[in-house]
Amino acid sequence: MLKSHMDAIEKSLIAISQIPANSGHSLHKGTPREAFIKEYLEAHLPTNVAIGTGEIIDANSKPGQQRNQYDIVIYKRSYPKLDFGGGISGFLVESVIATIEVKSTLNQGEFSTAVKSAYNCKQLKANTVSSFHTGYIPPSILNYIVAYKGPANIKTVHGWVATEYQKLGISQTTIPADDNKRISTPANAIDAVFVLGKGLMYYDNVPMGFSNEQHRKNNPQSKWIFSDTPDGNLLFLFMMLQGATANIEG
Repeated sequence: MLKSHMDAIEKSLIAISQIPANSGHSLHKGTPREAFIKEYLEAHLPTNVAIGTGEIIDANSKPGQQRNQYDIVIYKRSYPKLDFGGGISGFLVESVIATIEVKSTLNQGEFSTAVKSAYNCKQLKANTVSSFHTGYIPPSILNYIVAYKGPANIKTVHGWVATEYQKLGISQTTIPADDNKRISTPANAIDAVFVLGKGLMYYDNVPMGFSNEQHRKNNPQSKWIFSDTPDGNLLFLFMMLQGATANIEG
């Protein structure tokens, strides 16, 4: 039932994304497509989180300082946010669970821009004291890309990683073989890429996924799992976000 529901929505999102294609300005194409993803998330994620758009700040952020704007920010409702007006907010880094950059068409240039934004997000420092927690707590803010169109094969997206990370001076940390250390090792920038109707790619530090202990032993340098899948992509995004939000922390 769950897979059938998510696959139907994935097909629906691809179909309705053609509506703004008639627009003559790129902004008028991209903004509705962001709204479609936002509406999907608001309808399916638990009520302990909210969805917004804007920038993320930490204790070292300065007024007027240049910062990235994120298409979609998933944050904890229990934290405050700064209202900048016009639907744009400033989110405390301690409150943010994930960001999503929505791309009409994912190409190498768009991928590079998203990588840079994700890397900047990963550099922000949270200041929290946790007295207890239960459930999976992501090791850092999760940074995703969701695209309506992209390369014919997800292997192409995987091929961009080494090139663009090297250009931006981003190292790729080796993922420990030990399961507890593996899931507590943050990605260096991007955590996952989803191209609707095409496939997905994710950093192999998640509690659940397509890899296993034997695969990791046989491929100790492997960091990414990718698959060409015409459906199931939205389902996997939902499962990753559900896993990251279904926890209790005090």
